[in-house]
Amino acid sequence: MDHINNKLLAVLLMFFSSFLLMITSMAAYNYNVVKFGAKPDGRTDSTKAFLGAWQAACRSAASVTVTVPRGSFLLKPVEFHGPCRSKITFQIYGTIVAPSDYRGLGNSGYWILFVKVNRISINGGTLDARGASFWACRKSGKSCPAGARSMTFNWANNVVVTGLTSINSQVTHLVINSCNNVVVRKVKLVAPDQSPNTDGLHVQNSAGVTVTDSTFQTGDDCISIGPGTRNLYMSKLNCGPGHGISIGSLGRDAKEAGVQNITLVNSVFSGSDNGVRIKSWARQSTGFVRNVLFQNLIMKNVQNPIIVDQNYCPTHQGCPKQGSGVKISQVVYRNIQGTSRTQHALKFDCSRSNPCQAIRLHDIKLTFNGRSATSQCKNIKGVKAGVVMPQGCL
Repeated sequence: MDHINNKLLAVLLMFFSSFLLMITSMAAYNYNVVKFGAKPDGRTDSTKAFLGAWQAACRSAASVTVTVPRGSFLLKPVEFHGPCRSKITFQIYGTIVAPSDYRGLGNSGYWILFVKVNRISINGGTLDARGASFWACRKSGKSCPAGARSMTFNWANNVVVTGLTSINSQVTHLVINSCNNVVVRKVKLVAPDQSPNTDGLHVQNSAGVTVTDSTFQTGDDCISIGPGTRNLYMSKLNCGPGHGISIGSLGRDAKEAGVQNITLVNSVFSGSDNGVRIKSWARQSTGFVRNVLFQNLIMKNVQNPIIVDQNYCPTHQGCPKQGSGVKISQVVYRNIQGTSRTQHALKFDCSRSNPCQAIRLHDIKLTFNGRSATSQCKNIKGVKAGVVMPQGCL
């Protein structure tokens, strides 16, 4: 009997020591910002603590998690630099808040910045940039800082942002710049419809970006797509209020990387200023837009459901010939229906010197005040198929 008891005791001890080892190793791979001195009171500056947790995680040879627990954490502008040795997950349960005085985010143009980081995941949580006092400064015409983007990824690869809510950004909520293989899923980016330049997501010079199951309610573009963006897939998005989903502005510079392989499907626009827009400066440029698909979209009271504007020149300066060098081609609009807030539901104001080529309109049904809307089209070549309402473009 003693022999059996001893055996059982040995097994239990082995199990317990394995369990302790597992707990210890889990703790070793989980860096809680509070253990590094962060205070969840929303008033104490926790920037150093976040950086301390990041630096420890960045040195780890095994995959690690940086945990931001429940509570409110005050963060000043911060740069999380890579490259790091392994995969890092930022698990956010609480809220990260910016300083209450908008000048606390300074002139750097960013709030939370990730640079040259590979294999990074941001899960959950809320960012509150407290942008209202900054917007008030902008509207008053006083001298103000440039404004800070809430979360930015520069030169990062294999990035996942999921379940994040960002509210009241000073300017753009989320920026993907010069990145590869990025997934943005189940995010909610929100600012009042009259807040200036509060774009939801901005993507530029990046490849292989996927954006799904997300909501954008902003004062500017829900998503803006800048030069050098390729292989961007967007699906199941809700946009509005805001300025819609925009490719551009493009062609600001004479030498500019093109935009190609852009897909937007199965999405809804509600009360936005635009639906799907392509916009370029009316000046010479090497830029281009090609191979774009807009499909299965619903417009609810949208001001310009489908618009191409190649005569963008807000100050009427620097556009000597009023002709855009950006070449737009191979754009498909398929199964887009709903209601327009203006009579012209379809506007193609393409470049005189470089007309829009290979445009395809397929099954479009847009109405204005219960009847068929109208179209305005210049310098466009392509085909139409199925029922196209309003008519008159191709």
